This record gives sequence, structure tokens and C-alpha cells, in this order.
Amino acid sequence: MKILGIETSCDETAAAIVTANRQILANEIVSQLEEHRPYGGVVPEIAARAHLDYIDLMVKRALETAKLDLSDLDGIAVTGGPGLIGGVIVGVMTAKAIAFAQDLPFVAVNHLEGHALTVRLAENVTFPYLLLLVSGGHCQILAVEDVGRYQLYGQTVDDAVGEAFDKCARMLGLPAPGGPSVEKAARKGDATRFQFPRPMRGKPHCDFSFSGLKTAVRRTIDSLPEGVLVFQDVADICAAFQQACADILSERSAVAMIRFRANHPDMHDQPMSFVIGGGVAANQTIRKALQAKASSMGFTLKAPPPRLCTDNAAMVAWAGIEYFQRQITSDFTFKPRPRWPLDPKAQQLKK
Repeated sequence: MKILGIETSCDETAAAIVTANRQILANEIVSQLEEHRPYGGVVPEIAARAHLDYIDLMVKRALETAKLDLSDLDGIAVTGGPGLIGGVIVGVMTAKAIAFAQDLPFVAVNHLEGHALTVRLAENVTFPYLLLLVSGGHCQILAVEDVGRYQLYGQTVDDAVGEAFDKCARMLGLPAPGGPSVEKAARKGDATRFQFPRPMRGKPHCDFSFSGLKTAVRRTIDSLPEGVLVFQDVADICAAFQQACADILSERSAVAMIRFRANHPDMHDQPMSFVIGGGVAANQTIRKALQAKASSMGFTLKAPPPRLCTDNAAMVAWAGIEYFQRQITSDFTFKPRPRWPLDPKAQQLKK
């Protein structure tokens, strides 16, 4: 089974071809960093137009890299939401057109589910498992019972952790994307110089908060001597901020691990997997903190390789394979969705 995946939910236009035996035959991606750089963030209208410019080229490149034709494909998978609706529409319409022209089945994939299932593309992780999903737009922790079956344990009540990284970088004058910039600067910083808060610490629920941490960074910057920040100040703030994020995520995850274990008493004698996904999962300091916490709680940390943590089309293609193997497809009446919770029964907080 060879599946073409298409991803256009934010500011990356991507196409990939993946097989049912976990081979990534192609994983093409083009970023729109330069288009959005003058505005300090992603502009939805610019993103949608860029997707229109790039999508055909990405599909062509994926086919060329995989040395395949459209007639060699067995199905099409596409991000159907959540995301910037203009970009999602571009991807869905492209997938529908190819599927119709080639008489192929297609499935609309939840972008978050793409991240949730990517670890199963990297290795054979069995259900159920606990998932920490951390990215620029999302921060939530869920029990993954099966494909299409998720129970939300907790979510951010304000900023997503990746969003907090981006805002911290912007305050410090670091280039976008903020996550890699902060991580790079933090390598030469002293994480103990500044004391930042750990919101929600000790709370019995599994929710997250990063707004207070972001405010603490702003106040710290304002307390320093006026003028251009010196490199060491920037590095130390980044290190302290990054460590605070790692502490928050690991402490909140520990609460979720206790709940997951209680909800799965039949698994007490089996290894339990704690999976991290999303762009922030590529951060090595955060990975190490979560690795240590998982080990201390009797869980095994599982994570995709960093290149599959950020938005990509291979994860969409793999999610499509999971659905096609269960004989679940979408029809041409599917409508792109700006919002699409993994657990529709849970209360979704609105910022």
C-alpha cells in the first residue's frame, strides 16, 4: 500500500509518500518563513496563497523522489483540519481532485491525530498509550486508546508551549521559528540565573498554563539595564525559560501518568508507553526531562525522530494508512475544518 499524504494546515506545504510497512519513500516540504518574516508571525491570507503556489510542485517532487506515478498510488490522505482554513482548503481540494481523477479512495486526517500516530510510523508502539502533544498551536495530554479514540486528560488554559517559545524569542529579538532559536541560545546560558514560575505545579488536574511564565520573561527583560540586551542575558533567559517549560511539562505529565495507570488496571504488569509528539517534542532539554520523569513513573518514553515531530506530510500519509487498513475513508462531501478536537466529548477551552 502506497499512500500520498498532503499537509497544508499552517505555513508548511508538504507532500509525502509512505508505505504500509513504514517506508517513507518521499517526504517533501517547503516552508514559508521568508513570506511571513516581515510580519513577525504567520499571516493566514499569505499562507493560503503560498500553498496554492507550492502544492502542485510538492506533489510532483514527492512522486519524482519516490520514482512513482499517480497511477501507482493506492490512496490519498490529507489534513482536513484543524488549522488555518485557507490552507486546509487548498490541501483538501487538491487531494479530492487527485482522488477523483485517479479513482482513488481518500481520507481527511485530523492534523493532531497525524502527530498522535507518528510514533507508530517510527516504531511498532501498541495501543493504548499516553500522549503529550506539544506544538506552536496545541498543548494537551491524552489517552490514545486506538485510531480515532482519544480521551483528553488536560490542555493549556492559555498559551500553547510552542507559542510561548515563539513569544519569548520575539521579546528577545531572536529569529523565527522561536523554538529552535531559544534552544540554540539556551545551550550557552545559565538556567539558574533567573527564577521563573512553574504555573499549575501541584494541581490535581492535568491542565497547563504558560501565560504567567511568558509574563515573567517580559518583566525580567524590563528589569535589565536599558539598551540592547547582551548575548549572555539572552542566553541565560532562554536557558531559564526552557528549563521552566521542561519542568512544567514533566510535572503535569506525571499527574496524567497516575491517571492513565488508574484507568488501565489490566496493564499493571505490562510496559506503558508515554509518547511525545508535535514540534516542541524535538527540543532536547524537554525530551531529557520527560525521559527522566517517565522512567521514574514506570513508563517508557517514545518519540518520533525530530524530523517527524514538526509538521510534515509523512505523518498524514501514515494516519491515512491506519484508516485505510481499517477500511475507513472520507467522501467528497467532506468539508475542511478550522477546529477539530481529538476528543469531541471533552470540554474545549477557548482562549
